[in-house]
Amino acid sequence: MEKRKVPTVECQMMIRKPVSEVFQAFIDPTITTKFWFTKSNGKLEVGKTVTWDWEMYNVSGDVKVNEIVPNEKISIEWDEPATTVDFEFAALTDGTTYVVIKNYGFSQTGDDLIAAIKDNTGGFTTVLDGLKAYLEYGIELNLVKDKFPHIKQK
Repeated sequence: MEKRKVPTVECQMMIRKPVSEVFQAFIDPTITTKFWFTKSNGKLEVGKTVTWDWEMYNVSGDVKVNEIVPNEKISIEWDEPATTVDFEFAALTDGTTYVVIKNYGFSQTGDDLIAAIKDNTGGFTTVLDGLKAYLEYGIELNLVKDKFPHIKQK
């Protein structure tokens, strides 16, 4: 019997920084807020649920941390509707890291599933682009903030 393939969003980027620095950019909200969300109530730790805020859109989301393998993997459960997001890190050299973000476990079907995959692919690509600009060049591009200018921002 053929296995049914699970719909998965997969985005990736090489970052010209050591794996430990790239990994910490996702663990530590003082760094993550430079390229993704605007506020968090804490660092990512296994078993902990943190809230991430995008204040400019008046949106927040709870993130449950399921697994952390230092410098290799972070696995979270994202709320509403719940999906799993894995952040995988591989050192290509001492100074370069390959990041892969996988998002799966979608409950939607049909056109709603297509819309969710499209939105998450675009969103995680934007996150990786912002991460690269910030870590490699120290530039905050405001990509997430500027992605939806038609939505009333604070």
